[in-house]
Amino acid sequence: MSNNSHQFQNQPFINLETFRKNGDGVKTPVWFVEADGHFYVRTVADSWKVKRIHNNSQVKVVPCKSQGQPIGEWVSATARHLRDSDREAEINILFNQKYGLQKRFFDLMGKFRKDQMTTLEIELSGVQ
Repeated sequence: MSNNSHQFQNQPFINLETFRKNGDGVKTPVWFVEADGHFYVRTVADSWKVKRIHNNSQVKVVPCKSQGQPIGEWVSATARHLRDSDREAEINILFNQKYGLQKRFFDLMGKFRKDQMTTLEIELSGVQ
């Protein structure tokens, strides 16, 4: 983890910047949890951010407010799809613990929409 990882402690949101094939960055505020030195994000499996990460695993993250306004320094990172269903279940429990009823409400809405969820693992690589 970066020396700058302390800025993410006790924060509810990170702004996750992924990159299009042409290099343009797309910033998205998301919920996250930290475990074992990595950050984890749960999102809809066919979302654009997942597709962009599939094409380019290099991302940037910063703690932010709910609408995405940064409240720290951007940090370079690498993102990947977590493909371990047992680990995904463990991460989902951490999300339930951190976000409580709000998370369960979003899960319920996702079931109505028949969303397939995936977990992204983010490893910080340094200060940008």
